[in-house]
Amino acid sequence: MQTQLKIKAIKANDHTWISEKLAERWGSINVISRGVVHRADKLPGFIAYVNNIRSGFTTINITDGCCEVITLDSFRENIGIGSALIRAVENYARKQKCTYLWLITTNDNIHAQKFYQRLGFKIIAVHRNAIERSRELKPEIPITGMDGIPIRDEIEFKMTL
Repeated sequence: MQTQLKIKAIKANDHTWISEKLAERWGSINVISRGVVHRADKLPGFIAYVNNIRSGFTTINITDGCCEVITLDSFRENIGIGSALIRAVENYARKQKCTYLWLITTNDNIHAQKFYQRLGFKIIAVHRNAIERSRELKPEIPITGMDGIPIRDEIEFKMTL
């Protein structure tokens, strides 16, 4: 069977599903970036459908002409879900007259760091020990992350539009 990938904007009836997925994958509906708490389940964004099954999503926040990618989740690897979601965000941000996209990931998420750089994002800052402050706002953030790497730093990526 051929894989059919479609990207659609988040609608009101998607919020419960997004809340469930955020709790499952992020430990909470709250996501912290640069000391700001985002209720990610209430943000706009996009859902990826593979053969009409929800297979990933992204949430965004636009402030002062800049679009921040708050969350990006793909439930099936290596079929283009993450890339398609980022391209949808990029197109939407351009229509909203944003000057750039930006996002935060943590130092342990090497997979994401490679992924974002392949898509044209550049590392613009490493915020050392920023996760200590984030844990004050969201205690669910684990001490150790992927591959046993201690989670300490926020890595900031940017793509000029």
